[in-house]
Amino acid sequence: QVQLVESGGGLVQAGGSLRLSCAASGSGFSINVMGWYRQAPGKQRELVATINSGGSTNYADSVKGRFTISRDNAKNTVYLQMNSLKPEDTAVYYCNLIATMGVRKYAYWGQGTQVTVSS
Repeated sequence: QVQLVESGGGLVQAGGSLRLSCAASGSGFSINVMGWYRQAPGKQRELVATINSGGSTNYADSVKGRFTISRDNAKNTVYLQMNSLKPEDTAVYYCNLIATMGVRKYAYWGQGTQVTVSS
C-alpha cells in the first residue's frame, strides 16, 4: 500500500509563489509517474503537471512558464513550484502517483491541499 502526504498549500496574493510537496511512503513499489492535478469549485479535476521516472515533464498550457514540477527519487517526493500565481489558480491541488507493484500498476491520490490566490 502507498500513502501520499501533501503539504504547502495556503493563501497568497496574485503574483506570489507557493511550493507544494508530496511524499510517498510504503514498500514494495516502484514509482512510474508523479503529478499534480487540481479541482476548482464547480469544475472537473484537471491535470497540472506530471513527471516520469526519467525526469520528463508535462504541463497544462495554463501553467507553462509559471509552474515547475520536480522530484527527489531518493525521498519519493514530488514538488510543484508555483510562481506568478493568478486568482484562476485557486483550487484544491491533488498529488497523483502511478506505481508498479509486482506486475500491476496502481494509481494513488493524496488528500488534497487548498491553494487560494487573492486578487
